Amino acid sequence: MEKIRARFKQDRSSPSDTVRLRKRNSVLYSTDDSRAQKHEFLGVTVFTVVFRLVNCLLVQSSFVPDEYWQSLEVSHRMVFNYGYETWEWKEGIRGYTYPLVFAVMYKVLHLMNYDTVQLLILVPRIFQALLAAYADVKLYRLILQWETPDVAKWTHFCQLCSWFNWYCCSRTLTNTMETVLTTLALCFYPLPGSKMHNSWLYLSLVSLAVIVRPTALIVWLPLLFCHFCLEENKLKLIIQQGIPIAALTLGVSILIDSVFYGKWILVQWNFLKFNVLHSVADFYGTHPWHWYFTQGLVVVIGPHLPLFLYGCKLATKKHRILLITILWTTAIYSLLPHKEFRFIYPVLPFCMIFCGLSLAKLQTWRKPVACALLLLNIIPALYTGLIHQCGALDVMSHLHQLCDISESQNAPEPDVLFLMPCHSTPLYSHLHCPIKLRFLECPPDLTGNEQYVDEADKFFSDPLHWLRTSFPTQSTLPSHVLLFDSLEKDIAEFLVENRFVKQSEIFHTHFPEGRLGKNILIYIRGSGLSTN
Repeated sequence: MEKIRARFKQDRSSPSDTVRLRKRNSVLYSTDDSRAQKHEFLGVTVFTVVFRLVNCLLVQSSFVPDEYWQSLEVSHRMVFNYGYETWEWKEGIRGYTYPLVFAVMYKVLHLMNYDTVQLLILVPRIFQALLAAYADVKLYRLILQWETPDVAKWTHFCQLCSWFNWYCCSRTLTNTMETVLTTLALCFYPLPGSKMHNSWLYLSLVSLAVIVRPTALIVWLPLLFCHFCLEENKLKLIIQQGIPIAALTLGVSILIDSVFYGKWILVQWNFLKFNVLHSVADFYGTHPWHWYFTQGLVVVIGPHLPLFLYGCKLATKKHRILLITILWTTAIYSLLPHKEFRFIYPVLPFCMIFCGLSLAKLQTWRKPVACALLLLNIIPALYTGLIHQCGALDVMSHLHQLCDISESQNAPEPDVLFLMPCHSTPLYSHLHCPIKLRFLECPPDLTGNEQYVDEADKFFSDPLHWLRTSFPTQSTLPSHVLLFDSLEKDIAEFLVENRFVKQSEIFHTHFPEGRLGKNILIYIRGSGLSTN
């Protein structure tokens, strides 16, 4: 025994026979994969940010009046104290929370003496594009840990190449902010099998989305109900999280709106009362109940539609809540007579998840389908972003030259009249100088008068009579008149009588509807001011 012990001690003390640990090949003990994932995620993030910035610069057209009249025009007036307010703010139907974001940007630019018209237009849109990029990356990260990396990759691809996303994501619309906040909230929502959930964060984002646009609650009702049903500690969810977050965000919103309106006001209630209960939104047009199912959702999803339908077929139990949310939102909006494509924009990221499932499932046809999808989306994205309805912004660039004339002491003050459907163009937010502007107004009647006719309808019912009544003498005439070419023949007599000469003709759209035209015309009085 003594010999054995001595031998054992000798073996242990020998420096040449040190014990070597076996290298573990388990993923749990390897850092190579995690580093590769971090590099890949960083690459996706950088690409997405650059992509959305390019996206922002390649969208140079107008979509709907709310893009300016519920954001930038109000923000500009808040900071620079000139310009017009819409009836919606006068009646307390819109909140100041969203315009306040851009007002802060305007104020910073003003204090830095960089408040040029180019930056006032571009900075809010870049801000919106960066928010959209952040939401895109967060959605990718959610799917990455909720599904396979393949599904995450193709969902992100579908999200970026969506033509409607391209068209809307950098616009200063409340619907765009609602979509961003909804996407971010979904990333922290307790989806079945998700590890990223955070009730405080997602409830805060939902509350903020509702403050920005109360209809955001429509999207979140089924999701909130599902969370409540599955939550073990329901009382804690409501008392310690739901109520405090909702009360805080609503309180801040009421405070902001009350300060700017000069009285205590609950904008969210006014919004629902006027637009839903009193159907004031119907004043701007109505559609049949099936419009979202037969046209709206089809256009918004676009070329992704076959993939979306196939993805719905592939959906498992954990995807059910997202399908329910899409159907619920579309069905509820279908009950409202006034319908627009942008209203269902917040459910588009939900739809892209199912498109990602489809592409990940495809094997042989995956690359051809992805190439076809990209091509079919690029065409409408570039056309709608650069060509369709571009005249509304191009004409403001022409008019901006009048700002230099107005600063001259010898030149007469420019006086511009817009004989176009109300809010067809932005105004002071894209001019940034206090020249005299007048446009046809169309506030809906809130008194219940069945005989009410707004100014725009009065004008278009008899343009010549309205012009001669509104401008009875030469001294009251404007220096510039803007109109769509579809109106030119109707008021040609008035233009000739008062020596108006066509100064510019600016392309607007290939598909004019209603009172719009293909081109916007700028007429100037014979002795007036030139915009050249």
